[in-house]
Amino acid sequence: MVEIAHRTIEANGLRIHFAEAGEGPLMLMCHGFPESWYSWRHQLHALAEAGYHAVAPDMRGYGQTDRPDAIEQYTVFHLVGDMVALAAALSPDKAVIVGHDWGAPVAWHAALFRPDRFRGVIGLSVPFRPGGSRRPTRAMPETDDSLFYQLYFQTLGVAEAELERDPRDTIRRILYSASGDPPRRSELWTDDRAPGMIPRSGGFLTRTKDPERLPSWLTEADIDFYAGEFARARFRGGLNWYRNIDRN
Repeated sequence: MVEIAHRTIEANGLRIHFAEAGEGPLMLMCHGFPESWYSWRHQLHALAEAGYHAVAPDMRGYGQTDRPDAIEQYTVFHLVGDMVALAAALSPDKAVIVGHDWGAPVAWHAALFRPDRFRGVIGLSVPFRPGGSRRPTRAMPETDDSLFYQLYFQTLGVAEAELERDPRDTIRRILYSASGDPPRRSELWTDDRAPGMIPRSGGFLTRTKDPERLPSWLTEADIDFYAGEFARARFRGGLNWYRNIDRN
């Protein structure tokens, strides 16, 4: 099996850490929330063996990549700029960019803004959505008793306090509850009766479930890695992506 190596370089005014494997055409893989380069560990091997230079960065605000304090340093222009600069540093040729979850808007806009740098784009979980005339946060649902989770994420410090209370429990709950494994029509935040809504009297994790047993695709070692990363880097960087939705 091809070995995964790690490097950190300065690009777009940021120290960006990334994992890489293989040689050939460059393929950048952008992770989502709350994740890390580690989310692509299997794809790094597969793509390297298929003849690509596969690269999975810790995105801005995550892991071993720099985490600027200012909320406005996490707009889509900053996030795309990071990938443009990283791609330019690693290859003179055009790259393919892949994004999952929050990484998907980065991939879509990287291809839209810089077709001179990216020859292909792959989006997982989040389709391309053009900008509209209405601020997204004004379109998000809220009631007297509950609000959409992305609105809950807007206030600095609130979600951080909840998610950082026990990073291992947080990661275990989110990765399981946001997957396809929990039974539908349950008391999860993915509940079809109120998708994405959380109670004002509780918090984000009240709509998640701690599995009795981990699913086959997730191990205790995986949980340990993610929990260790977020115990050190915290959650603020990733949450700041949500706090730029209206700016974007």
